[in-house]
Amino acid sequence: MKIAFIGTGLMGYPMAKNLINKKINLKVFSRTLEKAKPLEKLGATIANSLGEAVKEADIVITMLTDDEAVEKVLGNQEFLNNLKNPSTVIDMSSIKPKIAIKYGQLLKDRNIHFLDAPVSGGTIGAEEGSLAIMVGGDQNVFDGAFDTLKIMGNPTLVGPIGSGQVSKLANQIIVGVTIGAVAEAITLCEKAGVDANKFIKALSGGFADGKILQNHGKRMIDKDFSPKGKVSTHLKDMNNILECAGDFKTKLPISNLIHEMFKSLVDQGNDNDDHSALYKEIENINKS
Repeated sequence: MKIAFIGTGLMGYPMAKNLINKKINLKVFSRTLEKAKPLEKLGATIANSLGEAVKEADIVITMLTDDEAVEKVLGNQEFLNNLKNPSTVIDMSSIKPKIAIKYGQLLKDRNIHFLDAPVSGGTIGAEEGSLAIMVGGDQNVFDGAFDTLKIMGNPTLVGPIGSGQVSKLANQIIVGVTIGAVAEAITLCEKAGVDANKFIKALSGGFADGKILQNHGKRMIDKDFSPKGKVSTHLKDMNNILECAGDFKTKLPISNLIHEMFKSLVDQGNDNDDHSALYKEIENINKS
């Protein structure tokens, strides 16, 4: 099986690396070729164009930054005209559900299968091959791609095309709200003179324990906001969450609050910080 991988950023690079480590015949394309070059030493073939990347590929995986980047690839005639018929396109980016549905139909009209398969787990999950992968599409297409997806994490078919993206938005509600809750908890401990590291240890195994408390809480204590999941990316997700909720005439008051907090961070120039920087926003609120 031949696989093309498009997009080798913070998430895409380790995901592609895991495929190479499983001896997958992988061809890689990135808008910034320098980002993809190190994969060549590991065994990947570097393509110089979209058309070259997808030609003859049985599965094409895209892992791109946002809606605009995805549309520039999936709507590109060079991309479309060079897709093998039949083949499967798997978009693992986080985009609006209606964009996934749009390109699912466009590809279907060309006899190309499509799955929307956004992920959760951050760069650590990408490196470890333990990502949560929420997949929208047909069962038979999912079954055909399962072994490939399994190399990168734990894939689950959640419904028809677009369902993966809705699930990712729901995931980001939980992540964003939980980061905010951890930021408040760490702040309260620090203000009251409680050892925040020991506080996290004390909660181990309890109802409040979890990856966000353990990982993001530690970053807050260490004031280490080097990006693993960017503030700007989470703001994009919160925008998409509220737009999606509006499409279904649904009010999400807590998501609205978290959206405003991420927006404030971006307005203050913290867009490239890790999303655990919600801690900074709690600090800013306490200064006012």
